[in-house]
Amino acid sequence: QVQLVESGGGLVQPGGSLRLSCAASGSFFRIPIMGWYRQFPGKQRDMVATMGSGGNTAYADSVKGRFTISRDGAKMVYLEMNNLKPEDTAVYYCQLWTGGVNYWGQGTQVIVSS
Repeated sequence: QVQLVESGGGLVQPGGSLRLSCAASGSFFRIPIMGWYRQFPGKQRDMVATMGSGGNTAYADSVKGRFTISRDGAKMVYLEMNNLKPEDTAVYYCQLWTGGVNYWGQGTQVIVSS
């Protein structure tokens, strides 16, 4: 069973930075795809950034140039968020895909407000 635990959310002023972390526990045979999604109130969960097993990355257009996804081995993934905007306010979820199953963390709230 895979479990994901996020940390690093909080309140930040516009233009500020935050770093989200996600720690995975459990066993998987290959380096999994890991990523970050976010969900606005009343909306579906949308991809923010993902990283494949080979290190390839993908970003939502709205965060390109501001957010950076990185990982440390197979079980830690980070999201560095710079120049944050009020429209980045959302619950951010860590995601891991392995063995045909998608796993999610519990989410961490990011609020960008002055």
